[in-house]
Formats: sequence, structure tokens, C-alpha cells
Amino acid sequence: MLNPNSAIERVKNHLAYKLGQTVIEHRHNGGGYIALFKKLYKIKKQHKKEQKIYQQIIQVFPQLKYPSLETCSDYNEALRCKFHLSYMIGEVLIKAYQNWYKGGGFKLKNNIKKANKEFQIFREILKEFKELNGETLKAIQDNKQLFLKEFPRIKNILKTHQDYQPILDNIFHNFNYFIKNFDLIEEWLLSDDFKEKYKKENHPYPSLLDPKKLNDENEKINYHNIPAELAWKMNLPLPPNYEFVGFFLHTSGEKAMERFLKEVGVVLIGAFGYEDGKRYISIFNFLISEACACNDLKFAIGILDVNCQKYDKFCFLLQNKPVLILLRDPIDSLKSFINVRHQKNGFNEILKIDINNTDFDKINDRIVYVHESNGCFNPDTNQKFPSLESIKALSDTNHWMLMYNIRRNKTIEFFRFNKIIYIDMMDIVGDKTLFTLEKLSKILNFSSPDKNNKIFYQQLYSPLTVLLPCIIKVNNKVKIFVSNRFSVKNIQIMENCIDITDKFKEIFHENLIIFCSKDHFDSLINNQTLYNVVLEYINKFL
Repeated sequence: MLNPNSAIERVKNHLAYKLGQTVIEHRHNGGGYIALFKKLYKIKKQHKKEQKIYQQIIQVFPQLKYPSLETCSDYNEALRCKFHLSYMIGEVLIKAYQNWYKGGGFKLKNNIKKANKEFQIFREILKEFKELNGETLKAIQDNKQLFLKEFPRIKNILKTHQDYQPILDNIFHNFNYFIKNFDLIEEWLLSDDFKEKYKKENHPYPSLLDPKKLNDENEKINYHNIPAELAWKMNLPLPPNYEFVGFFLHTSGEKAMERFLKEVGVVLIGAFGYEDGKRYISIFNFLISEACACNDLKFAIGILDVNCQKYDKFCFLLQNKPVLILLRDPIDSLKSFINVRHQKNGFNEILKIDINNTDFDKINDRIVYVHESNGCFNPDTNQKFPSLESIKALSDTNHWMLMYNIRRNKTIEFFRFNKIIYIDMMDIVGDKTLFTLEKLSKILNFSSPDKNNKIFYQQLYSPLTVLLPCIIKVNNKVKIFVSNRFSVKNIQIMENCIDITDKFKEIFHENLIIFCSKDHFDSLINNQTLYNVVLEYINKFL
């Protein structure tokens, strides 16, 4: 009885296989052609009857329908059965019967000889490359004639790289694409460039296509007409439209660095996601988008964590670009981590404060410490103080923060041929920032920082940052906006206001900006009593 969960049994139960097997047995056992035709006719008739019964059964009992062949555990082995001589001769017989009225019978003898010849070729390739997977075998089956036509050249490539398993794996996993674009791929895989860049270095993820040609939009196949998912499968390096790769750990100044880079015209491309290839696909799609074609901006890839599948492959598919690594003293980083504050969920709107309200405890209620005892970020927490217990969690090698440091150090090995620049976080604090960015601009190819831009001299984050921007309502005629240099550009209303920070010289906070509309400012500056009240209130607020 046929086992519906066995793909091998089901393929061998195909009409083609049964017909071909009968022909082979007849050849071995001898007998006349009339006897053979009778046997073939009976097999065809019986097969048709079995198919009819099966269709009737599943109409009444649909749950008895056979699972698809692809879901069977022996699917790969079953595909090999389609290259057996029995199956191939059977296919010839069926085709001859279907084209009988066109003279298919007259070509039968020659077509059987041809099938025998093709069988020898397939037997050779299947014997030599036992690792051929189901995807490859299906691609060969679907493109059989093209494969046979180019077989000598295909065999040459496989022989040339028989000692370089990564490219063989790439070919076999993308065999359908390999066959359909054979001329282009052959030229690349037999080139000196491929030999030097990949084979000689024993690169674990060799590209199936020439990266130089991929970057040329005039080429038939280029980055703009290849799906990102397929590019990941074929190990194509990311499009090179970026200047460098940055490794920036949370609590090591990554937000400040991102902000400073933005000021010099560099946009960081970040991507998250654990699933296989998700980050690569996200970055790939951005790099070929119109957003990345802006001539006024430059781009860099920012890596903030290493928690994803096939992380080594992701790193190897980055182009040969400089690598910027931001460092910080681990103890300082730990202190910063457990002291991370945030506005409690539900308080995401701009804070509005009445100057008559001096109950600052209520304002303080909006602030929570978001890293709990398990060392994880929780935006819904009610934690009012930093959790010292989280230090234990952070010492666990499975925690993403420690894992980042451990894996980042291993990751540097992937970039041993790249230019690597290490920057201490303290080099982007205060007066050192401008000098550091000036130096980096020459190495990483971005604009020099504007010496008059105050943001380079300011501390971007402070305990107050999480509450800013806020609005202080003085009276019905006067409203004052308080912000910092990090968030001020995100406030649309700033366009209609003037910066009055220097009018409050008695208040010193290096990161603070105070502004209001010109009308409101005139009302304030012309009323000394009101001005003093506002000054005192802001002092208390800070």
C-alpha cells in the first residue's frame, strides 16, 4: 500500500516512473514489442483508474488528501528519483503519446536514446555533488534543457571551485538564478577579481555576482533590479552608498554621536530585528531608495546591537569601508545604564506648566528609571529610583549589553583589513568635540563642523532632558518655551519664535535654550517684576 507521507514512494508511483521501469525490465527480460505495448497500455489504464478513485475519495473525505511532496521528510531524495532512467524514459513515452498525431511515435526511438544520454550526464553530476539540495534539484528539473545545453561550462565552474565550498553552496542554493543568468555569473566566477577577493581569502560568504557591475545602473543586472531578499541569499555586498560603519553601544554616547554627525550632514542608517537577513534587507532597501540619492547628505551604517541571526554574514556583507568604534569606560557605561530616565508612558505630550504651580513633585512624577532589576528596558515601569539589582543582570553574558562588548571584539576580526578608528566617548564631550569631529571629517569623508555651532560645545543630555521641551505659561499674554539643543529643532513652533536665552544670564545651563514669540518677549522685557518672577521660577524648575 502506498505511503502518502513518503515522497519517494509517491514519485515512484508516478505514471512516468512506472512506464519507464516497465520498458527497462522488458529490455532486460526480452520479448516482443506487442507484448510491451500491451503492458504499457494496462499500466496507463490502471493508473488512470487509481487517480479517479483517489479524486472521488478526497471529494467525500477531504482530510485524506495527500500532503504536498515538499512537506515530506524524504523530499530531497525523491527529487533524485526524477533523474532515474525509469522516470526519464517514462516522460518520453508520455510526451510521444500526447503528440502522437504530430508524429511523436516516429521520434520515440531517438528520444529514448537522448533520454539515456541525458541520464548519464545527470548521474555523473548527482554522484559527484552529493550535497545538492531539493532547491537545486528542482531548479535543474525546471530548466533541464538549459542545464544540459550549458553542462560542459557548468561542470567547468564546479570543477574549478571544487575546493571552495562556500561558493558551491551559494551556487546550489541559488541554482535557478545561476542557470538563468549563467553567462554573467560564469564571467565573474572565472575572473581574477573573484579569485583574489574571495577564493584566495577563503571568504565565507562569496558574492554570486560581480559587486562592481552591480553598482552600475547601466548594467542589465544591478542593485536597483535585484530584490533585497535575493541579494541576501546570494551574498551580495550591501550597495556602497555609505561612508563608514559605526559601532555605537547604548549608554556610550551613541545618541550624542548621532546628533553631532547629523550636524555635519551624515545620516546614520540603523536597523533592528533578530530574524535571518532582516537588518541587511532593511539597509539594502534604504541604500537604493531615492532618500539615499540626496547629494546634500552622506550616510553611515550604525550598529547598536549584535543580537541577530547570521550576524557574521551581515558583517561580511558590509563593503570595505572604514569602521568607527565608540568606546566608554565600562563602569561609567554601567552607571549611565542604570540611571537611564524616561517620561512615564501616558506623558508623551509636551509638558505644560503654569507659573503659579510650584508643586515640582508632581512634575517629578513624570520621570521613571526604565531599567528594572532584570536589566531590561520597561517603558511602563513605575520605578522611581535606579535598580542596583540590575547590575547583577548586566553581568550575565546573555545580557545584550555585555554580549555586545564580547561579540563586538570578535566582530573586529571581520574587519581586520578595514581602517578602524577608535574614539573614546570623552572625546565628544565639551571642547574636545569640535577637534574630534574635525579629525574624523578628514578620515571619514564628511563636512568639517561649523565652529560657530553651539551644539558642539554643549552637553546634549542632562537629568532635565527627558522633560524637555516644555511650555511655561506666565499669564494669558506670555508663554515661554524651554528646550535643549538636542530637541529644539524638532519643535515646529520655534520657527515663529526668537531665542532669548542670553537675556537670562543669571541662569547658567550649558544645554538650555529659552525662546518665545517676539510679542510675548516684549511684554516680558518691559515688565521688570514679571521678568524677575519668571527668572526665579526657571531657577527653581532647574
